[in-house]
Amino acid sequence: QSYQPTLNRNRVDEPLPMNFSNTNNNKHEQSTSDLSGQFIQSQLLIDCLVRMKPTSNEKNDFISLCQQYCKGNTAELSLLNEFEKFYSSERALWWYTREAFLYRLVNKALRILNVDLLFLCRFFIRDIQKQLEQRQCSSFVHLYRCQLMSIEEIQLLQKSIGKYVAMNSYLSTSVNRRQALSFLDYSSDFELVLFEIDADPQLKGIKPFSNITSLSYFPEEEEILFMLGSIFRIISINRDEDELWTIRMVLVGDEHQESNLIINQMKNEYTEQETNIITYGNILRDMSKLNEAEKYYRRFLDQSSKNSQDIANCYYSLGTVACAKGKYDESLQWHLDALSIKMDKLSSHDPNIALSYNCIAIVYRKKNDHRQALKSYEKSLKIWEKSFGENHPKVAMCLNNIGAVYEDQKDYSKALEYYEMALDIAKKHVPIDHRARSAVHKHIGNIYCMLNNYDHALEHYNEAFRIKSKFLSNQHPSLATALRSIGIVYEKKGLIQKAQKYFKQAADIDSLT
Repeated sequence: QSYQPTLNRNRVDEPLPMNFSNTNNNKHEQSTSDLSGQFIQSQLLIDCLVRMKPTSNEKNDFISLCQQYCKGNTAELSLLNEFEKFYSSERALWWYTREAFLYRLVNKALRILNVDLLFLCRFFIRDIQKQLEQRQCSSFVHLYRCQLMSIEEIQLLQKSIGKYVAMNSYLSTSVNRRQALSFLDYSSDFELVLFEIDADPQLKGIKPFSNITSLSYFPEEEEILFMLGSIFRIISINRDEDELWTIRMVLVGDEHQESNLIINQMKNEYTEQETNIITYGNILRDMSKLNEAEKYYRRFLDQSSKNSQDIANCYYSLGTVACAKGKYDESLQWHLDALSIKMDKLSSHDPNIALSYNCIAIVYRKKNDHRQALKSYEKSLKIWEKSFGENHPKVAMCLNNIGAVYEDQKDYSKALEYYEMALDIAKKHVPIDHRARSAVHKHIGNIYCMLNNYDHALEHYNEAFRIKSKFLSNQHPSLATALRSIGIVYEKKGLIQKAQKYFKQAADIDSLT
């Protein structure tokens, strides 16, 4: 029996997109057990797409892209025509397992995290997840996956024994060891690798995985497919006398609580309900993809059907992007327009209105209009305290922001007073790795640095960096800023060599953004 079609589809020499636990390589005091911020952000994007309400034209938009991708290829265009006529959500896995444009486009989008391509593939990702959930394996399975890997990749995996690895794509496996090995051919450039995977469907918090035999284009293969974003723990890595590496992994669920907790916190911050294009833009904004975020906000405004609250939310989001770009007058106008809609539709004490006042204050602070900034912050604080009480995370955020105004005015004692109030609330009511805490620690670090209390400054700067590294990709500009702050303190302490180390790490990040 020939399995050549599978070999073509699951090319064992193609990179297997994985995200490793932080292993302290060129990192600053990051945990050795938690997955990187880049993985967390990719999972937030996928979750947003899966929860997004289907639209009537989403498949047509994807087909338009495919027509450009397949231009000049008669065979692919014929398949595309078939896809346009006959695709249904019940046949998503059949199309995915077929050697065609769809498989390649989806995997390309996942491999390089192409946010525009992912957005166009959203209906397909949603349909695959639904099919995997419906056919979830019901009992423990022992599975195999073969791969050609570089020695550098294997060395990275060896450093991760006992730690976690997350799949940034769908993971295709076989129940048959011999069949899996039949896909491997000797290569002088790569190492031969066999993954042995144990998976228990009874674990809580796992991504779905399913025997897709009856749904596959190649039903003879007895393939088990894992949903993208599945997380595994590496148990052992060995090499036998035939130069075959065997890597044993087990699927993990809520055991990997740290990343799951952060992902769930951030999901709820964006929305607990159905997502939309604005949500997608907000995630991109927080990834520092400002141009992409703005594009999706404007795309939303071009839609024919939208309610006033969504328009206000979109104006608000456009205001945050404009502010991040340094376009303060434009930002202020977006926020004032959003506030006008909210004031017309909501109670004057609605927390949503406080959010607008808070952002208006941020813009005024950026424009060095401290009087107007404090005035708007006080309005936010009053509404949030009335709505949520005095010990709410929003109150802590507002106190922190007020402290920043006093810091700008060089009133360091008053700034520190507000920061300490914010931190006191955060310690009691905000999870330890919540990003709101990093902002408070950063500002307290600023004050201690200004007061020449460098040890306390380092303590808070290090904590701000530790938290940020949990949910931001290692290329995010905010990490560069945090590293640079630490470097400045070491420079002031006269530890020039140590300072230069942090400046270099910051510069390396800057060069990538």
